Amino acid sequence: MTMAAAVALFGPGAGSWAADDELVVQPVSTRAEKANAKRPENEEPKDAPSRVAANEDGFTIQSEDGSFKLKLSGHLQGDARFYASDRGHLGINSFLLRRVRPIVQGTVGQYFDFNLTPDFALGQAVIQDAFLDTRFSDAFRIKVGKFKSPVGYELLDADATLTVVERGLPIDLVPNRDIGLELHGELGGGVVSYQAGVFNGAVDGGSLDADTNDGKDLEGRLFLEPFKNSSSATFKGLGIGIAGTTGKQLGAVPTFKTVGQVTFFSYGQSVTADGTRTRVAPQAAYDHGPLHVFGEWVSSRQRLRKSASETLEARNTSWQAFAALVLTGERLERGWVTPKRSFDPAKGAFGAVALAVRCSRLDVDDAIFAAGYADPSKSARSSKQWGVAIDWYLTHNVKYIASYDQTTFMGGAASANREAENAIMLRAQVSF
Repeated sequence: MTMAAAVALFGPGAGSWAADDELVVQPVSTRAEKANAKRPENEEPKDAPSRVAANEDGFTIQSEDGSFKLKLSGHLQGDARFYASDRGHLGINSFLLRRVRPIVQGTVGQYFDFNLTPDFALGQAVIQDAFLDTRFSDAFRIKVGKFKSPVGYELLDADATLTVVERGLPIDLVPNRDIGLELHGELGGGVVSYQAGVFNGAVDGGSLDADTNDGKDLEGRLFLEPFKNSSSATFKGLGIGIAGTTGKQLGAVPTFKTVGQVTFFSYGQSVTADGTRTRVAPQAAYDHGPLHVFGEWVSSRQRLRKSASETLEARNTSWQAFAALVLTGERLERGWVTPKRSFDPAKGAFGAVALAVRCSRLDVDDAIFAAGYADPSKSARSSKQWGVAIDWYLTHNVKYIASYDQTTFMGGAASANREAENAIMLRAQVSF
């Protein structure tokens, strides 16, 4: 093809010719910029081209400069629960859809991010997350809407990244999701991260979609990773933090569940929250290659009322210690694992395997039982759990989990200790 013919075919500005007569096609964005530069003054500029991407992290459409972005992702978890030696039939052997969450995220106007996460599991339609996050800088952002409260360490892990089927007992004492306003950001390249906000005030272990009283909770979390930017890999993944809440709340009181999702403590029917509630939650974690460990402790103090003349200041506490190791050597960072060789039996590739172990405990204030604030038919003073889980990561997006958790109970209003719970749980998950 001659140079004249090529110019006639591709048009002015479509390409340029090198010395060896090879066509060098310019990027689409460059052609748009040249076209806009030559347009009449009264003519609207042509839109910059969009980019479309599909990969293991979801499906994305965005403008050339990234100012506008739409990302579709989600996860589906199908579970099975079985309870061995359950003479009291306290647990129900069942198959269930634990989470069915399509996730819509995006950016509008460069500085404004949004998230909408519905959940269609268990035969219900629930909005899990719905918020706007404004990015003034890395050090200062404002989030408004419904999202996870900044308290529990394990709770803040994304649900799709769990290396166990269910979280530990401390989740019973921290708020789950709430509606409010939060300031958050990172300092020193991520060495310091902080969250501070005001929320409606969800009960321990609960989520709120609407407030029921005028009380509000102040919540905050400070997490330090002092060696995050260090050249030494040994301590790079070390982090320590403290979180807490305080606020005056009236009305609803929580129930506490085992890791197997069976209720083991309930307050009496006449008991209500009636005053200041304060939570404190120190936490620490360490990541190094295929290893992830963390520990957390939670204290929840609440003023309670049983009648017009009977009130009680009660404090419940919980802790857990957790460790996970990828046996095939891949990096494990807060639950995300990408196998070196994704599942492909024809090529002798079977993904990655991880092992997780955990022990946790929750203690209910003795005064709650002594003063008759507990439901005597459903309550234990203390629960102690240990468990083990095996994770099989077939690909970055597909994994199976098998776990065994034993929980023993001590004390309570009943004449004898409640029988131990032996929960066998299985999960099949796809996430993207």
